[in-house]
Amino acid sequence: MGVYIIYHTIAEQIIDSIITKKFTTKLPTEAQLMELYGVSRNTIRRAIGVVFQRGLLKRVQGSGYFINDITRDGKLVVNLSMGAGEPVRDQDTGFKSKVLSFREITVDEEFSKESKIPVGEKVYRIIRLRFLKEKIYCLETAHYLKSVVPYIPRDAAKKSLFKFIKEAYDLDITNSENYTSVTCLDETQAKNLEKKVGSQELTLTQYSYCRNNVLMNYTYTIYVYPNLNFYFTSTRNNES
Repeated sequence: MGVYIIYHTIAEQIIDSIITKKFTTKLPTEAQLMELYGVSRNTIRRAIGVVFQRGLLKRVQGSGYFINDITRDGKLVVNLSMGAGEPVRDQDTGFKSKVLSFREITVDEEFSKESKIPVGEKVYRIIRLRFLKEKIYCLETAHYLKSVVPYIPRDAAKKSLFKFIKEAYDLDITNSENYTSVTCLDETQAKNLEKKVGSQELTLTQYSYCRNNVLMNYTYTIYVYPNLNFYFTSTRNNES
């Protein structure tokens, strides 16, 4: 197993321990994590760096890493620092998906400008409604490059697509570009989301990359869930 895979695997395990409340207020010390995972200090530091970049930690000089509480009075929070497909929320298990369209398309010049996917590439275009607690959460239109993800079964779209891709191809999102905007719903979007035509809704556009900065996925998602919050973190580099 390569160094990259080792520290990213440990980072995912730390993130899981934060999500499941095994780690609550503060991370264990580097020495404790080294013993827990049986790896070197350098590997632990790189893993912590990944978790830090995901917006889950803050460093207090001389005291270690503390876990960020990103909850807001019980409101649903999507952590953009986590990257596409990996929002931190306790309600993840309550999601259901209804697949509206599942087909293969060839990228033309117009769509290439929008998606950053090269002209002529074949992609899976998957449109689905997602529900949380029986309420419509979002309308998601996702595109996966077949050159990176050769095959996606239709049934996988009913669950977590990123989980399927991880299990089938051992691919993780290493970084993503996120853009928020407001969409005026067209007739089809309004019908699917049970909204009025022209209704203005928050939209997240994401370009997701895997290892070696290879574009894997382009997605735009229109959110309509009540009291939804988006979180991201930024850190000022005070080093001279």
